[in-house]
Amino acid sequence: MTTAVEAMAMRGIRVLAVATAAPRNRDWAETQHDYDYALTGLVGLADPLRASVPGAVAECRNAGIRVVMITGDYAATARSIATQAGIADGDVLTGADLEALDDAQLAERLKTVTVFARIMPEQKLRIVQAFKADGEIVAMTGDGVNDAPSLKAAHIGVAMGKRGTDVAREASAIVLLDDDFGSIVQSVRLGRRIYDNIRKAMAFIFAVHVPIAGLALLPLFFGLPILFGPIHIALLEMVIDPVCALVFEAEREEDDIMQRRPRDPDEALFSLPMIVWSIFQGGLAFAMLATIFLVETWSGMPETELRALTFFALIAEIVALILVNRSFSASLGEALIRHNTALRYVAGGISGVTALILFLPSAQALLRFGSIAWSDIAMAIGLGVILLVLLEGCKPVVRRLTSRISPIPTRGLVMAP
Repeated sequence: MTTAVEAMAMRGIRVLAVATAAPRNRDWAETQHDYDYALTGLVGLADPLRASVPGAVAECRNAGIRVVMITGDYAATARSIATQAGIADGDVLTGADLEALDDAQLAERLKTVTVFARIMPEQKLRIVQAFKADGEIVAMTGDGVNDAPSLKAAHIGVAMGKRGTDVAREASAIVLLDDDFGSIVQSVRLGRRIYDNIRKAMAFIFAVHVPIAGLALLPLFFGLPILFGPIHIALLEMVIDPVCALVFEAEREEDDIMQRRPRDPDEALFSLPMIVWSIFQGGLAFAMLATIFLVETWSGMPETELRALTFFALIAEIVALILVNRSFSASLGEALIRHNTALRYVAGGISGVTALILFLPSAQALLRFGSIAWSDIAMAIGLGVILLVLLEGCKPVVRRLTSRISPIPTRGLVMAP
């Protein structure tokens, strides 16, 4: 009997024992335990895993997210299902054993346990609280009424939208519409992509305003006429704002996005390395523009032509800063060919407006631009290309320095019932 139960459980089958009993007389016993039962047989219930679960668990592991299983199933059944799902080998802790542990002992066992079996609802809550006390970031999945306390206690409660109860959905922060564990992994991927793109946009904003501010102040230090007026700044912002709102938002995920360790929740969005790198980008762009501005001023270039040359050179360097900040790790070639429909539209708009300014005398008069030679246009574009190549060449060095001073990330945890 026991051997048969173990054999079925080892195959991941939930086992029910069926028995019959005949009353001694017409009076019913006070409890069912007062009857003498005769075993009739065993019933095995198989609940196959979704095909996507092992891959999703493996992706979690690569992303530094530890997956453990909490279930009311028999220990051998739970271990078998966990193995099929790809959950890392580890100890199995039953509810009876858990009951005998104090908080300190439980905290020690959490380091090696990957499957919790025969767990009662109140024990799920205790497990979540123990993981939180150990400094873990806890995501808990569940669908039943009894899961609600642990879903509420976790940092992130994830309820099943199809088979989940109303109580579980109300207690959770996220509701899965398809009840698929793989959707949790996709949510992690999307969250990391959004976070990356916010940081890219902010790095670009820091960088692009350094040369703009520098060119606004530089003529004042040398007693020269003001280079840019309000209309020029407005045109520049018409480039910068769509880039931040559309281009970086549409950037695809980094290739290593699901191979990184989870970031420290206390890590600042505007980290010091990011700010330094952004200011370095903007400072290098400003140094190049300032050199051209001063050299051409001292060589006697008319004010209107100098303004036009500096403006077009600044546009070229803004485009270079966009390409540099599109990716943390992509090479120069990848930065140029990475698919981004929003960037194509923005680049088309920039090219169109630049062409109008170059070929419409009325636009030049409005902006107080003079006609400039094609050689000067080529020089302006060349400045952008040089900036792009220099900054892309600096990226490997910046990544090495950043990896040395980055804080140690905290561990992540996803718990599946």
